[in-house]
Amino acid sequence: MSAGWVGGATRARALLSRCLGLQGARELASAPTLGDALRQLAATPYRRDLLPDADLAQAQRAVSETLLWHLRVLAGWLPRAGANALRVLAGGFEIANIEGRLRSFTGVEPPPPYRLGALATAWRRLAQAGSPAELRAALAASAWLDPGGEDPASVATALRVAAAARTAEAVPPARRWAAGRAALLAARDRYVTGRPLPAAAARRAAPLLGPRAVGAASFEEFRRHLVPDARWAVDGVEDAADLWRAEARWWTVLDRDGGALLRGTHFGLAPVVGAVAVLSADVWRVRAALVLAERGGSPEAFDALG
Repeated sequence: MSAGWVGGATRARALLSRCLGLQGARELASAPTLGDALRQLAATPYRRDLLPDADLAQAQRAVSETLLWHLRVLAGWLPRAGANALRVLAGGFEIANIEGRLRSFTGVEPPPPYRLGALATAWRRLAQAGSPAELRAALAASAWLDPGGEDPASVATALRVAAAARTAEAVPPARRWAAGRAALLAARDRYVTGRPLPAAAARRAAPLLGPRAVGAASFEEFRRHLVPDARWAVDGVEDAADLWRAEARWWTVLDRDGGALLRGTHFGLAPVVGAVAVLSADVWRVRAALVLAERGGSPEAFDALG
């Protein structure tokens, strides 16, 4: 085992001290106002980019920025293979940047792009695109591949499916999570919003979900034909309207399985992936807690998420 893997895995485990944890997030969700929640959050490791008078979107952005900073620091400790895996796992931040770039073409001012550093896949080139067509061409020439369209909805779906596919291929310990995430995305698009997967996304999703699931006419048929690595994410969900519960459970499983990868004294990719999973789940909980605090505080609603 190289010194890079030992150092990286050690650093990954150390980052877990930056998590608020389930109880900390519940306390945040109990705050009667967003301002009260922000004052609590300012005493935690999430204070790094937090403004004292932030609105909800700004506060959630600051929480996400903290995760990205941790991942960038962690990547610097890892050997090349580990940094490459981390780049794939951080793909959601680049997707957010791409979606912001697309919105800018419509005259909507997006938030500043996330500062990806070495975790960028193709953002430096994508940021130079001057139109939706140029952005699509740049995506097609990158690891993201052609999204099959230029409209924001098609691009968003294609990028998220691509992220799941890239994760399943490049980060074996995360394959089951990626397949489950893709199943939830496909189910929500097809059976809640009534929008079929774009052709490019469907082709990339087929190996993850199973070809018959991708083409299923009903949610029940979709569930029945999912491959095992993806089916777990929708187990027990009889109606597509209840997918929000499955999505919340996905984060709970991510947290639990990530913790399992961290147990023991072994080094290598597994504990690094486990730490990223636990850190990401913590960010999801904190962001959800901020929403509840803005609505007047509701620990009971927070408990329902888990």
